[in-house]
Amino acid sequence: MDVKEFEDLIDRLGEDVSQWPAEQREAASDLLATSSEAVRLVSGARLVREALASPPVRAPAGLAGRILAEAKRLTPEEPASAAADAHQPG
Repeated sequence: MDVKEFEDLIDRLGEDVSQWPAEQREAASDLLATSSEAVRLVSGARLVREALASPPVRAPAGLAGRILAEAKRLTPEEPASAAADAHQPG
């Protein structure tokens, strides 16, 4: 097994090599013993799985309202088309 095939198997079977079919598991174990790139691929896949499994980050109460209030404060009162027309020579 080469690193490319190993990466494909991680994508299809997951990073837990112990759950792979016996033939692939043995070849993967041999590759992991000799390839730092294979170890890196397993670690990266594990991080992705853990990140996707973690609970979502919740915004603090009132954040959306504060953002909208600030956006309204920063937005000019007249519509953008009227402002553009005012600056055009006519």
